[in-house]
Formats: sequence, C-alpha cells, structure tokens
Amino acid sequence: MPVDIVPATQRIQALQALYAAMPPVAALQLRVDGFDGDALSLVAPLAAHVNDKGCAFGGSLASLMTLAGWGLVTLRLQDEGIVADVYVADTQLHYRAPLFADLQATARLADPAAWAGLLARLRERGRASIGVAACVTLPDGGIAAECGARFVVVDTGYDRARPATG
Repeated sequence: MPVDIVPATQRIQALQALYAAMPPVAALQLRVDGFDGDALSLVAPLAAHVNDKGCAFGGSLASLMTLAGWGLVTLRLQDEGIVADVYVADTQLHYRAPLFADLQATARLADPAAWAGLLARLRERGRASIGVAACVTLPDGGIAAECGARFVVVDTGYDRARPATG
C-alpha cells in the first residue's frame, strides 16, 4: 500500500503541534528551526530559561536536547510510513560552558547506519532502540552542552500474535 508523503512544512507544523500539546513542553517556548532528514534543530528564547546566574538553566538544555532527539526519531519514522510511539530510555549529559544566548539544540542519529537495523528489529519484534547525539551550541559555534541518548520505538500496529520471521 503506498504511503502518502506529507510535505516537509506540514510535517514540521505537525511536530510543532505535538510539542505545543504537551504542557511542560509548551512552557519551554521552543520552536522547530529546521529538519533536513538527518538533523533536527530546535530553538527557544533564553528569557524563558534563565537561571539565577543569568545563563540558560541546565535542565532546559537537557530538555531541549531530549526533545530534539525525540522529534528526530519521530520524523524519521514518519518518513518510513511507520506509526510508532517513541520514548527516551536513557541519556548521558555533559555540560561544557554556560550559555548566555537563546538556546539552539540539534539532534542527529549517533550512528546513521544503525537506522536500517532499527527498522529491521521493529518489523521483527515490534520494538527497537536507536542512539541519538544532540548538542546545544554557543553563539561562537562552541558547545554549551551535549548528550547521547537512546530512544525506544514501539510500533503501535505490530501484531504480537504474528510469528517472528527470520
């Protein structure tokens, strides 16, 4: 059965609507800055994330990177015509430098070649996981924070009664 391809702007608007529908995420005032098929960038105003030192709150950096990773995996699955639930399973964060400017987080697959394996496991078992690397950049191009995360994908249409193949 052919998959309807939704234009990129509609997909980005749909992702933005998903973010806005989650009250804790809406409070972050984030917006999708760009998606090129391999990377997703989100931005948020510093004014909504400032801490007692006048720089971006570390929890906000973590949240933005996690949401960029979640959105990346969600959009990539949509590209494949897969309807699935995406969950963050674990993250490892590193804070490198304070950020005194608006936040911009970008997420990419940690290993782009692993995507084919995720798709195969998802078809076979109805669930799989994938690693994502994300960072928040400084205005000069340096790194304010970075994380590695693992996201679990659960195919909502998977028939658990179907025998496994392979």
